[in-house]
Amino acid sequence: MPRRARIALPGVPLHLIQRGNNRQACFFAEDDCRFYLDWLAEHAPRSGCQVHAWVLMTNHVHLLLTPEAEDSAGRLMKALGQRYVQYVNRTYRRSGSLWEGRFRSCIAGEESYVLGCQRYIELNPVRAGMVEHPAEYPWSSYRANARGEAGRVPLTPHPLYLALGRDDGERRAAYRELFRYELEPGLVDEIRRATNGNFALGSTAFQQQVTAMLGRRASRGAPGRRRHGADPESGDLFG
Repeated sequence: MPRRARIALPGVPLHLIQRGNNRQACFFAEDDCRFYLDWLAEHAPRSGCQVHAWVLMTNHVHLLLTPEAEDSAGRLMKALGQRYVQYVNRTYRRSGSLWEGRFRSCIAGEESYVLGCQRYIELNPVRAGMVEHPAEYPWSSYRANARGEAGRVPLTPHPLYLALGRDDGERRAAYRELFRYELEPGLVDEIRRATNGNFALGSTAFQQQVTAMLGRRASRGAPGRRRHGADPESGDLFG
């Protein structure tokens, strides 16, 4: 059965996740994270991707980015993935696959969903029970987005982030305020289903618009049996 073509639209934010093969670890030491981020910073502009948010977990990666072309994200993840696998295999004297296969993704439309994805990504370590607040976790974009701290990956603020305030101070304060509360469980489920299923994440009107543009279904079909373990978020990262 041919695999379903990935939904990606130029200029539309894309939330993606890439996991370690068989959900095994893909980051083993802090240097691994540093190298991965340095290469992400190098390959994102080359591939035509603006990065808005990211988080590195022990066995998976989340990114929120906007591609300038339909294949931009694919080119980024291919280049980044290959380079990182070569580094891991050489460093740890291993061979074989590191990633589980194709990354999973969903396009996000409208304010609540774009910023919801950004919060979903940076709250990942909190949901996993690794920290109590995202500011405590060093391997995410939260400190850059919420505090303006320089990171290894230059971020491009999304227009919806820029609309949070009149200047950087106001934006960061408004952004921090968004993290006073956990994400609504319904939104978490929507993000997971859309990302795992390669659907458009947004209102019914947005999904219908994408369906019309692509000429194929961009939302879930009839409800079916829920796949067990769709998006576990647990596991410590270097203590």
